[in-house]
Amino acid sequence: MPLGLDKVHELIKSKSLVENLSERELSNPEGAGIEVRVEEVYKMNGEGFLGVDERKTPESELVARFGKEKSYVLKPDEYILLKSIERVNVPEDIEVFITPRSTLLRSGILLLFAQVDPGYTGALTFGMKNVGKQKFELEMGARIAKLFFFKVDGKANVYRGQWKGGRVSTEKKERQV
Repeated sequence: MPLGLDKVHELIKSKSLVENLSERELSNPEGAGIEVRVEEVYKMNGEGFLGVDERKTPESELVARFGKEKSYVLKPDEYILLKSIERVNVPEDIEVFITPRSTLLRSGILLLFAQVDPGYTGALTFGMKNVGKQKFELEMGARIAKLFFFKVDGKANVYRGQWKGGRVSTEKKERQV
């Protein structure tokens, strides 16, 4: 069962659960979660690799940034990475699940994401793909996803991965933790 907004807002105040929230999310959020916005858009170049012990992601190139560009136009079949304006500081007893805004689904846009483990801190990275036949304009700062916070009942291991802090891609082949 997700935490209610009253509990989420208590954690925002006491533990900085989510930083850089919009005024809307602080004063008039919808439902039981917190929505996050687009700060940066990245194109990916090159090949990726995921092995048992090592990995390498394609290189990422920053192509749009909130406050600099007004929007980014996603062409049919194009795939990009997005970084959130908001930063999370997930306590050891909370797990975060994410859902896309339904406007994306209705526009032929897939938003890809992973859960956010206890102990993770930093911006969130999303994948976005246009599976429609038309262009899609994404305004920088637009809300794209909703975060739901769940209390972990029992022991959880904290996040120890190398994506902490919100980096978007690897610089070279690296050993996985």
